[in-house]
This record gives sequence, structure tokens and C-alpha cells, in this order.
Amino acid sequence: MTLPPAKPMNRRTFGAMLGGALAGSLAPAWGAEGPPFRFRYLVASSLYGTAPLAEVLPEVRKLGAEHIDLWPRIHGNQREQAEELGREAFAALLKQHGVKLASTTRYDLGPLKLQDEMRFVRALGGSLIVTGSGGPKNLAGAELTAAMKALAEKLKPHLAVAEELGVTIAIENHAASLVDSPESIGMLLEQVQSPRLGLALAPYHLAQDAGLISRLIAEAGSRLAVFYAWQHGRGSAKAQPPEEELLQLPGRGPLDFRPIVAALKRIHFAGWTVPFMHPFPRGRAILPTVAATTTELRRTCVHLEGLLK
Repeated sequence: MTLPPAKPMNRRTFGAMLGGALAGSLAPAWGAEGPPFRFRYLVASSLYGTAPLAEVLPEVRKLGAEHIDLWPRIHGNQREQAEELGREAFAALLKQHGVKLASTTRYDLGPLKLQDEMRFVRALGGSLIVTGSGGPKNLAGAELTAAMKALAEKLKPHLAVAEELGVTIAIENHAASLVDSPESIGMLLEQVQSPRLGLALAPYHLAQDAGLISRLIAEAGSRLAVFYAWQHGRGSAKAQPPEEELLQLPGRGPLDFRPIVAALKRIHFAGWTVPFMHPFPRGRAILPTVAATTTELRRTCVHLEGLLK
């Protein structure tokens, strides 16, 4: 299956499309439940490979976003770039481009080595770190329960620091980890009651069933911190033509995001929505240039906005 390439879209065209989509969703008068649901987009730096921060940050606003999520190697290297710049210089660069740091993604550290990272994020105005749960993997039943209770106990001192600093740790459901299934997602949120422990929901790692994903959104409720607008498509574990890699994005691959977006609206999702995919090999941008990457991500945002109507 070969998809037609995304048509080039300048900033004015995208602004008109995104503005029109938003206008349609905002047309009804506000009711007793408050303002209508809107996506809060967060831009993952890894989508741009190892492009310099000075090139990536100007793209954030072009996507209708104000916030960035820094990734380290192997997926990107903007977290390392920020460290090399130093906090003051990095903060100045953010300010220059009208962008704020929301979070970092640190699968390399895991959930039990994040205290220094929490302080880094908070010092720069952020309030979120996404990570994995670690192992053991492929557990179910009593074994899963025991392992989740052990993780909950180990997390206590780290969540105490998160509470002190005002930072949320979001665990992604990820293949080959403890939190890898609908059962384990529910158990994590049950065993760890702290509001400083949230869920980063990645449909890519689940059965491609919109009903299942919608149910998990409803069950997570206010504990849902991050929603990855990301489907499995044809995967990301081998080299593929670009049009096949892009099937991971909403509106490209076969997963119907309409009921998923409806589920996000029903819970008044206040967390971050991250248009996302993985390239192969890791560490390169999803398309050859910064401009092409932004154009493709704009298309994803326009598709999501269209589903709000």
C-alpha cells in the first residue's frame, strides 16, 4: 500500500486549517461543564532525530503547541544538548522561541532513578517525566500482582520527591516490560494511588482495537497524563519505505481514532497529546528534513482536530 505524500503546507495554510477545525469545535456555547475539550499538544524532540535545539524549537509553535518534551539518545539527543548548553543558556533559548519545557522522556533511567531529573525538569518550569516500568515482563495473575506491589513499594520515596517538587512521573505501557497489557495498566493505577504517578498511554503497544483503547482512557480518567497519538501500523522494528513507516500516525494507518478522541472528550482529558511514531533506525528524524517532519506532524494535528467536530 502506497500513500500519496503529504502536500507541503506553509504556516499560514496550517494556521487556517487548524483554526477552522478549532472554530468548529468551539462553536457551541459553554455549558455547565465548562469550556469545550481541546488538545494540549506536546512536541517530542525525538521526532526530529538529532537536529539542533536551535532548529527544533522554532517548529513547536508551527504545530499549535507551546511545549516541548526532550528525549535523550538513542531516540534523539536534545536532552544532552540542553545539558551541554547549561540551564541558563537553554532557558534563554526556550524564551527566544516562545517555547516552554513541559517534560523529559527518560526510559534510560527507569522509574527509580529520576530524582535528579525531576529537579532538572522543575528548575526549567516543567512538571512531567515519562519513563517505562522496567521488568519483569510477560506476567499475569498472581505473579503480576506481586510484582506490581513490589514496584509500588519501591516507588514510594521517589513519589515523595515528586510530590515535594510538583512533578508527575508517567509510566508508559510498553512491550517487554511489567506494564505492558490492559490488566497491568489497571493494576498499576490501583496499586499506586499517588496523583504524582500517571499513565502515558501508547496505543502502539496495545491490540489495535479502538474500543479497548477507549475503555482504558475511561478507566484511567484523571490519571491519564499523556496520550500518544500513535498506532502500530506496520511497526518500527525494521527498515521500511517512508510511506509505510508513517502508517504509525493517526489518519495514515488503519486504526480509527474517532472513538478514541470521543473517549478523551468524555473524560475532559487535561493531559498532553503527543503526535508520535518511531523511525528505524532510532535516532533519525521521521522524515529527511526539519521542514518535512513539521509538515507531516501538522497533517496529524489537522486530522485530530477534524475528529473533534
